Amino acid sequence: MVRGLVIAGIFSLGLLSANAMSVLQDDEFVVEVEQLQDRLYVLRGGGGNSAAFITEDGVVLVDTKMPGWGQPLIDSIASITPKPVTTVINTHTHFDHVGGNVDFPNAVTIITHENTRRLMREWNDITGLNFAGENVFTESEGHGISTRTFSDRMSLGSGPDRVDLFYFGPGHTGGDAWVVFPALRTMHTGDMFPNKSVPLLDANNGGSGVGFPDTLQNAYDTVTDIDTIITGHSTQMTRAELEEYARFNRDFLNAVRNTKDSDLSIDDFVNSWQTPAQYEGYTDAQAQRLQSNAQVIFDELP
Repeated sequence: MVRGLVIAGIFSLGLLSANAMSVLQDDEFVVEVEQLQDRLYVLRGGGGNSAAFITEDGVVLVDTKMPGWGQPLIDSIASITPKPVTTVINTHTHFDHVGGNVDFPNAVTIITHENTRRLMREWNDITGLNFAGENVFTESEGHGISTRTFSDRMSLGSGPDRVDLFYFGPGHTGGDAWVVFPALRTMHTGDMFPNKSVPLLDANNGGSGVGFPDTLQNAYDTVTDIDTIITGHSTQMTRAELEEYARFNRDFLNAVRNTKDSDLSIDDFVNSWQTPAQYEGYTDAQAQRLQSNAQVIFDELP
């Protein structure tokens, strides 16, 4: 029951795309393929944005969408290249980014941050759940849980095939991985930069509203040689927009902090906060998202 409510809450908070939500209505599995560069594709629909990077040895896939979408992903990649998927990288533990893991064969290496593998094993809240509220990794007897992890940084491959993985600190969850394709000057942020709106703070899985702005700024300051950002649930962004998103989240944090310092309530914050005018193109957050995030930050602040 609790898990079902959490899933419903995710949809109401706007974490999943409209394409993902349509799956519940018509059971269609349509993967939209967008070619970014000669060897890099964004695969949309069914949850978070996936990225397929074609290397000499095979395909490196970032995120596998919701349960049931693994095979459609495999089929879509087969229409792009005859090379098999050799590596899956999950940006974090949420079911709309890891649910398809179970459809990939044992030979595929699945990589996450070390905290994400722990969360996969603990089945916290929305980790790996399907729409019936069952855990896909329990059903698969653990198949699909990451087989390799990293702590702060990891590099795969070399030369034009190199992929760099970073962990810059807590934010959306406690194990958000950032995936960089240096030769293509492109980075996949997962839901650390889902879209231009107030992000979801999943404190139950290690997320932090206080840490979020610093983590974003750390990523911006560290990864400088990129031009394109693949977001978790939106269109591509630029490095300048990542810096703006860090400022947006810091302004949000400071607004919540000021509310608490003024002995005002979370309801006072929800009723008064509006997206600052300087953040053009940002979507206003629903009251439920504001309530949830403000509560996370209130709990973190002294």
